[in-house]
This record gives sequence, C-alpha cells and structure tokens, in this order.
Amino acid sequence: MANKRDYYEVLGVDKNVSPEDLKKAYRKLALKYHPDRNPGDKEAEEKFKEAAEAYDVLSNPDKKARYDQFGHAGLDGAGFGGQGMSMDDIFSSFGSIFGDLFGGGGGFGFSGFGGSRTQGGPRGGQRGSNLRIKVKLTLEEIDQGVEKKIKVNKYVPCKSCGGSGARNNSFETCSHCHGSGVVTELRRSLFGQMQTQSVCPYCGGQGRIIKDKCPDCHGDGIVKAEDIITINIPAGVSDGMQLSMRGQGNAGPHGGVPGDLIIQVEELQHDIFERQENNLFYNAFVTVAEAALGASIEIPTLHGKVRVKIEQGTPSGKVIRLRGKGLPDINGYSRGDMLVSINVWVPKSLTKEEKAILEELSSHPNFKPNPSKQEKGFFDKMKDLFN
Repeated sequence: MANKRDYYEVLGVDKNVSPEDLKKAYRKLALKYHPDRNPGDKEAEEKFKEAAEAYDVLSNPDKKARYDQFGHAGLDGAGFGGQGMSMDDIFSSFGSIFGDLFGGGGGFGFSGFGGSRTQGGPRGGQRGSNLRIKVKLTLEEIDQGVEKKIKVNKYVPCKSCGGSGARNNSFETCSHCHGSGVVTELRRSLFGQMQTQSVCPYCGGQGRIIKDKCPDCHGDGIVKAEDIITINIPAGVSDGMQLSMRGQGNAGPHGGVPGDLIIQVEELQHDIFERQENNLFYNAFVTVAEAALGASIEIPTLHGKVRVKIEQGTPSGKVIRLRGKGLPDINGYSRGDMLVSINVWVPKSLTKEEKAILEELSSHPNFKPNPSKQEKGFFDKMKDLFN
C-alpha cells in the first residue's frame, strides 16, 4: 500500500473531475501504455494496470467516496476491494472502453503495434451480478473489528451440470464463430488498419451451443441457494460505509466469474455514547455537593471504567477530554477521544429539611451568582477542546 501512487496523480486529474473527463484521461493513458502498443515492455504494462486500477476506483462512486476519505487503506485489508487488478480483470471490466479506443465493439484485440491480441479459445460466461447486504454493528464491534457470518440467498453454480447449463455435457460447436467465441473484422482507424474482435452474438462468447439444457437450472448454469459468508469487518468503520468482497456475489451464468459482495455498514445507536467521527461523547451527572466540593467519579468507556477527578467548583457544562478513549481510525494510526460533559444534577422535589438547608445556603455570598468577565463561554470552551 505504501508504494501506491495517488490515483488522481496517476490519471492526472483533480478530485472534482467529471465522469467524462475522467474517462478521457484514462483512455489517453490506456492507449499510451496498452500492451499491444508496447510488446514486451513490462514497465508499460505496469503503468497500464496502474491506470486501470485508478479508473476502477475513481469511476465507482462508492469506491471513490471511501478512497477520498481513507486513501488506499479504505480499500485494502480484511479481504475487501482495492487489491490490484489482473489483465483479465481489466479487459473484462473495461472492454467497452477498449472498443472505443481501438475501433472495436467491446473487444480488445487489434493489430498494428506488434501483433493482434486474440482470445485463444471460448470465453467464460457472463459475469455474475453484485450482491448487496447491510450489516448492523455496535460501537463495541466497530471499536475492535469483528468477524460476522452472514446467511445470504444468492445464485451459485448448478451442481447437476457443474455450472455449464447442459445436461450430460451436451454441446455442439457454434457454427458462426467456429468455437472461438469471438467474431473478427478489419477496420480503418487513426493508426491504420486494425483487426477487432467482439463477442459472438449467437453463442454469447461461449464458442459452443447447448444441445440439451439441464433441467435443474434450465440451461443457465446457476441456481438459487443459501450460503454462509464469513465477513471480517475492520475496526473504525462508520455508518453508511460500503465495503466490497470480490467474487462473493452471485455466480455468473455458464461458468462466468461471480460478482462482488457489497457490504453496507449500519451503525446501531448506543445506549450511553454518541459518536462524532472518531470521538465519543458522554454525559456525566454529579450532585451539587460534588460540583462544589470536588470529587472523583467513575466514567464508563468502551474498554472499561476509568476514574475522573472533578475539580472543586466545577460548573455544569464543563467538558473533560479523555484522550485516546474514542474509536480507532480505520487506517489504524490513532484513536479519537472521549468528551465527557459534566452536568450538575438539580433535584426536582425537596423535603422541608432540604429546602431549609438550601434557603440557608442561598443567603451566603458564595452561593450568589458572580460570573467573571474573563470566564469563557460555551463556544470558546469547545474551540479549546478541538485545538
């Protein structure tokens, strides 16, 4: 992660780039470093992959939001997305862009820069769709990170036909693409004559056609089933954050690669703590006597109870900062704080004896309000806390 360049720097754009300009920037780099234009150049291939990975993140609103907030760390770790892209991932995900670049209709092969890129056999099936779920988390789980086992209903490969969709492997070679899964044509472009390939429309890129469909999946190669998925949630996530597990979504028809599992975090309201970013807020109540005389009170935290000293003459509304008692940063570099608001408890009903004592005390000079002009107001106190 430390060696990765900033994705905006990779594509040469700023954070406010429009989708159209982002795509243009990526297309420019894809053309410059495409393997067919730089045969045998490993450095160009790495730059091609780097640009594709950057575009994959910045063109996806969910991934972009996580990256903008947490950087590369928001995409890495615990089996979630951002682990890099293979050449197959790139051509599968961005085939239409390469088609625009090189004159194809969704294919990625062309000649003119050191040979044509061919498929070399039938393609896999269509990619499976993504699966979205919500995971409810307590503050305690967010504080430590947690492993969850989630039961989901999703499409899985059909066991009867092994995901092929055909009964007893009954296929015949596609007569239109002759088993290649692609159709080829020549086009003229800015770079001269180019050979382009696109998916065969008759067999869907399979190179073969089912003769006898599987009765269990009706030829699709996938069926609905219940699955249990283990999810490792990293510490420091927040409400609304989305995490991705590659390949844990719905299986693709006819042996296609599975989609991703998109996990949306739903933070449960805590009984006593309120959260603001990585800081926690807690309301502590003390008696009039404790506020006036000073005291030592017990404060709960996510890691057990701590004792806090209340200074003599502490006013209601004073905020005490407990450093490092908040939630961890998702990058793991630091922790937030706990802000304890001191509230003086005023009883709503009094006995005759209590009233007599308070009336006696109220006549004493120290019990008459006498605020100092130098006394800081509420907003000044809050500024001090966050500076």
